[in-house]
Amino acid sequence: MNQAEIKAIFDKQASSYEEQQKKLAVIHEGLYFQLQWIFAELPQNARLLCVGVGAGAELAYLAKRFPLWQFTAVEPSGAMLEICRQKAEQEGFISRCAFHEGYVESLPDIEQHNAATCFMVSQFILDKQARAEFFRAIAARLKANGILVSADLASQPGSTEYNALLKTWVSMLHAGNVPAGAIEKTHAAWAKDVAILPADDIKSIIKHGGFESPVAFYQAGFVQGWFSIRAADLAD
Repeated sequence: MNQAEIKAIFDKQASSYEEQQKKLAVIHEGLYFQLQWIFAELPQNARLLCVGVGAGAELAYLAKRFPLWQFTAVEPSGAMLEICRQKAEQEGFISRCAFHEGYVESLPDIEQHNAATCFMVSQFILDKQARAEFFRAIAARLKANGILVSADLASQPGSTEYNALLKTWVSMLHAGNVPAGAIEKTHAAWAKDVAILPADDIKSIIKHGGFESPVAFYQAGFVQGWFSIRAADLAD
């Protein structure tokens, strides 16, 4: 899928997205829980860049725990970004947020950020070089020693591990009542639209995108997470 197709899908799913994601809530909450420790040494008035923020789950999590932080929410789907904006309004932190409907590459030149989050986004970029450039665009908007925390689906498609994880993953999504052909359908959809790569390949892409060697800190099923420091030799 190209960017326009992905945007259209998320625009269509926006109203029901949070309900759909409830089955994965425990996985995401485990990921968010560790953010406060990875970001523990950031300044009290830190600026956070949330790339592909969707409905704003990680933004809301961090806003509650760090009441002086400022956030830049980047999301190409206008419908999803509106849900994020409504959440910020309802939960009382909208005054600390700037919203950008578009891609990180089109984010205007603004004050650089202390850290960035990017969850389940880069996996939709099928070309490895384009994926590295995506991370470079994030790195360019971070201060020296800025921290990136990212997560994506990761495995080696076709491997024994992948097949075992896929069976478990589909079973989880269907609460054990797996319909006929569900595993094959999921695999076919991912093979077409999602760049699921081995963890070492993703780490290499992040590194080539302007970061020091990523550190793995989380895995739940196919979801793996890393944190990385902006490379010192990145051209400003």
